[in-house]
Amino acid sequence: MSMMSNSPDKRNEWRAIFYVQARVAILFVPVVASLLIIAALAGNERKSVPDIDRTVTGSVR
Repeated sequence: MSMMSNSPDKRNEWRAIFYVQARVAILFVPVVASLLIIAALAGNERKSVPDIDRTVTGSVR
């Protein structure tokens, strides 16, 4: 901790790094949320497909 407090340049570097990380996080949050929504919708579609197949095989029999 003493090293960081000795030089203000290091503080500015850490602030810049944290700002970049915050911007990247802000960019990735909607992407991750949309991927989760797509995965949930795809999971629901996968679950509904066997039901359709069961009805088709039931009607064929």
